[in-house]
Amino acid sequence: MKTIINGTHLLNIGYEQGPALGTALELLHHPDLTAMETADVLALLQAVKQQPESYLNHSILQSLATQLVEAARTAAGSIALVTNALGYTVYGAEHIEDGAHKQMATAMKLPVTVAGALMPDAHQGYGLPIGGVLATRNAIIPYGVGVDIGCRMALTIFDIPQQHFLENTAKYKRELIAQTKFGAGAGFHGRYKADHAVLEREEFNLTPFIKQLHEKAWSQLGSSGGGNHFVEFGMLHFAEKDEALNIDAGTYLALLTHSGSRGLGATIAGYYTRLAKGLCKLPQEAAHLAYLDMNTAAGQEYWLAMNLAGDYASACHAIIHRRIAQAIGGQVLGTIENHHNFAWKETWKGEDVIVHRKGATPAGKGVMGIIPGSMTAPGFLVRGKGDVMSINSASHGAGRQMSRTKAIKEISKADFKAVLKAHEVTLIGAGLDEAPMAYKDIHTVMAAQQNLVDVVATFTPKMVRMADDGSRED
Repeated sequence: MKTIINGTHLLNIGYEQGPALGTALELLHHPDLTAMETADVLALLQAVKQQPESYLNHSILQSLATQLVEAARTAAGSIALVTNALGYTVYGAEHIEDGAHKQMATAMKLPVTVAGALMPDAHQGYGLPIGGVLATRNAIIPYGVGVDIGCRMALTIFDIPQQHFLENTAKYKRELIAQTKFGAGAGFHGRYKADHAVLEREEFNLTPFIKQLHEKAWSQLGSSGGGNHFVEFGMLHFAEKDEALNIDAGTYLALLTHSGSRGLGATIAGYYTRLAKGLCKLPQEAAHLAYLDMNTAAGQEYWLAMNLAGDYASACHAIIHRRIAQAIGGQVLGTIENHHNFAWKETWKGEDVIVHRKGATPAGKGVMGIIPGSMTAPGFLVRGKGDVMSINSASHGAGRQMSRTKAIKEISKADFKAVLKAHEVTLIGAGLDEAPMAYKDIHTVMAAQQNLVDVVATFTPKMVRMADDGSRED
């Protein structure tokens, strides 16, 4: 810069005395800004002042943009929570921790809330609890959807009998390792990168922020990430023929996967959560429930980005299942997929609503879903009953009964290995935080939701692949 920019210059372009002015002055020392012409720097800082939400993900100006958004939110005043909050339906209340109940009670106080329900696998999260279902009026809550947007279960049923799997475990293990990619931040490179129509979606050009995520999305396409995500072989048992699926009674080899939208979804969630908090100032106890009005550009932007991330997650599963199916052979008898950590436009008691299911499975009448237990506990292929009070939902799994920190501290490697051996499960990867003992009893969870779903078949895990280092998701 030929001219030294000072506070007076910034005041002249709209800045006010306060923390943001000081931050802007400090940023003027950044090498990228000092290399620019004075007029260009002032134009850039003026643009940030006028539209700070557009710079929340900027590598240099993020801190300044965040301060400006927060200042605008404070000036606008806080949105009051309702004092006569509606009640919500709880399933398996005796097995749900107090923290989850408190978070759900707070969510019911939002002025946009229409209805709520808490599933039997619920536990405390950020904003809406995991296992929380919330219907809102013309508003969407980024943290009501969650960080791993569109996380889902996918199941492929093969005509391969159990005996073939047991006689060829070395082959199945080899292919399970070769055809999958795990670990936070992990992806594919060069000729190993996958292709899918989702990469051509027009939404990737929605905003400069979304566009710059395309390369990461391509690299991670077909990978699983970390945390509780898995790819596993197991035996799926149908006690009787299912007419809708046209699958006879019997036991079949099945491939079950659980993962989400990887870095794409996590980055979208972080960006729009910061934006929502800037635009929707709520009392401190409800800050993580900041919402976006669906009639605003920001609300529509997030809606499109969320759906893109959800479809991307589906594409990841499709690639994993295709690769493994090609590697092991056999005829595919059926596929089922369902997702959570998402929001849907639905009608509830005659009213159009946005239904957030954060760690909850859609269970409308006739809707198929998969509810896993743990790496040694059974999972269940289910069909929804369309229960109104659950807002057409069910649990998305067994749910944690130990935090990751507590599990690592209290569960020994010896005990972990003993449980795996007792259930004849081969485990590839995973940390102590994913040990079966860290999860609730899936049978207790299923008993609490008999009015929500019918069990169609039972899945028994036999070979499980997870992140080698037990790493958390992106």
